[in-house]
Amino acid sequence: MTSDAPQKTISLLLVDDHPVVRDGLRGMFESAPGFTVLGEAASGVEALERAAALDPDVVLMDLRMPGGGGVDAIRELTRRGARAKVLVLTTYDTDSDTLPAIEAGATGYLLKDAPRDELFTAVRAAAEGRTVLSPAVATRLVSAVRTPRSPGNEPLSAREREVLALVAKGTSNREIARELFISEATVKTHLTHLYAKLGVNDRAAAVATAYDRGILG
Repeated sequence: MTSDAPQKTISLLLVDDHPVVRDGLRGMFESAPGFTVLGEAASGVEALERAAALDPDVVLMDLRMPGGGGVDAIRELTRRGARAKVLVLTTYDTDSDTLPAIEAGATGYLLKDAPRDELFTAVRAAAEGRTVLSPAVATRLVSAVRTPRSPGNEPLSAREREVLALVAKGTSNREIARELFISEATVKTHLTHLYAKLGVNDRAAAVATAYDRGILG
């Protein structure tokens, strides 16, 4: 049996750095029954402020934006325990975009070429806490889960890059510790991690591999 009960109106916050995209999304949702757009934001930082002030059901979040990206905003919303569900709507479906967004706490991930009905369905699902992924993104996530990260595939952290850059200059562990205001033990830990990520066993190989892959230089 189908229920004749009226659908709950879902409130939205639109986050995208392009005004034309936000205008298009606003027009699309405001012309459809069951949705209301509470506000807009042009960056991740602004999204956090607007989400706190407006308390939307769903945040429609772009990822790559000047002035604060979407992944950091998703992570912070999750940390704050925000009620809003985040549905990523972006042009990008690379592993470097999808995996961090899902890990940060996004409820769903769609690409901007999704048909409007698919977008409406995804927003309703996200509001209910159900995961929605575009087919391309779902395939990537399944592959990522099934395929362990091999050496050289995992990105270096900002601190590991700093340590590596100093290693490339011939800086000793003691000098690196002094330069970065950390202990020598911490330097050794960073080196161990970046060796594993680069698939090497020593400083020289790490530097050579980093130059070869464009991480340095």
